[in-house]
Amino acid sequence: MIVLLALVIELSPAHAVYTGPILAAMPALASLTMGPKGTLSAATGALAVTLITATLHQSWGGLVYSNLLAALVVSVVSVTMSRAVRMRRQSELNQVRRVAVAAQQVLLRSVPARLGPVRVASMYLAAETEAQIGGDLYEALQTRYGVRLIVGDVRGKGLPAVRLTAAVLGAFREAVHYEDDLVEVMNHCAAALRRECAVPGAVDPDEREEQVEDFATALVAQVPAASVVEVVNRGHPPPLVLRQGRVEALMPASPLPPLGLEDFIVSPPTKPESYPFAPGDRLLLHTDGVVEARNRDNEFFALPQAMEAVSSCNPPEFLEHLHQALIRHAEGSLADDAAMLLVDRIDEGAGTQVDAAAASSIDRPR
Repeated sequence: MIVLLALVIELSPAHAVYTGPILAAMPALASLTMGPKGTLSAATGALAVTLITATLHQSWGGLVYSNLLAALVVSVVSVTMSRAVRMRRQSELNQVRRVAVAAQQVLLRSVPARLGPVRVASMYLAAETEAQIGGDLYEALQTRYGVRLIVGDVRGKGLPAVRLTAAVLGAFREAVHYEDDLVEVMNHCAAALRRECAVPGAVDPDEREEQVEDFATALVAQVPAASVVEVVNRGHPPPLVLRQGRVEALMPASPLPPLGLEDFIVSPPTKPESYPFAPGDRLLLHTDGVVEARNRDNEFFALPQAMEAVSSCNPPEFLEHLHQALIRHAEGSLADDAAMLLVDRIDEGAGTQVDAAAASSIDRPR
C-alpha cells in the first residue's frame, strides 16, 4: 500500500515530495508482518518505483544511487531476517506439535483392537485447527470384572479442560482395577474432578470466577461375561446400540447430573443400569460434539440414521464411515470436539481370530 502511495505521489504534481527514504524503509517494515516472499515483493516494488520515477523525472544522480543502494541493502537484510524468523517460528510450532502428540498419547491412548469378548475402536476429532487434544475423553480397559469403558466431556477448552480431563481419566484408570462396583468407579472420577478444581492455580486466573461451574459429563460402561452391558450415566448423551440394523438409545431410567454437580443429586444410584448386549450387537459411546454438529440449515447430525446406513464392516471402518458422514454434514468445520468409542460384542465360540484390519484403532485430530 505504501509503495503504491509513493508511486502515485511520484506520478502526480506532488512529485516534489521526496519518497526515497520511505521506499528504502519498506522492506524492513514488510518483514515485521510478512514472510520472506512478502518481504521480497515489497523490496521489489520499492526498487521498481525508485527506478521508474528516476527515469521519468530524469533525476539520476548521487542521491538516487544512494537511495538505490540503501534500498538494496535493507532488502537483502530484511529478506534474510524474515526467513530466519519464519524458520524459528516453524521450529517452535513443530516442537509444540510434538508436545501435543506426546500429551495425546498419555491422555488418549489408542485402545486395543480386542479386549476379552469385544472388539474396540476409537476416534477423536478436535474442533480447533492443529489441535490434538481437548476436553473430550475416552478409555477402554480389560479388568477382572470385565471390559470397562469411559467416555466424557469436560466443560471448557484449552489447558484447564486438559487438566480436568487428565484428572478424570487418571481416577478411572486406577479405580477400574480394584472397585467391583461400577457406581464407585464413577464416584472416584467425580472426587478427582473436585480435587483438581480445588487445587490453587489449577484454573486460569481470568476464569477463576467461573470455577464453581466446572463440570464434566461422563458415562462409564462395563461388559461382563454375561450378554449385557452395565452403564452409569452422569449427564452424558446416551450410548447407542446397533442391533439387526436398527439403532436403540440406552436412555437412563433416572437421569443424573454431570460430575461436579453432586449437590443436584436427589437419590444417589446404588447400582448400574443393565441393558441387553448380545453377540453381534454394536455399541457406540460418543460425546455431544457428534450429535450436536450442525449444517448450514442449523440441523443436528442424525447419528442413529448414519449408523443404520453403514454396511456391516469392522469397527475402524465403521467409525471411518461415521467420520466422513459427520464431516460432510458439518461441511468440514466442527464447532466442538467429537469422540467416539465403538464396541462390538463377538461370539467367542465362533473363534478368536480378529480381522487384521482391526489391529489398530482410529485416533486422529481434525
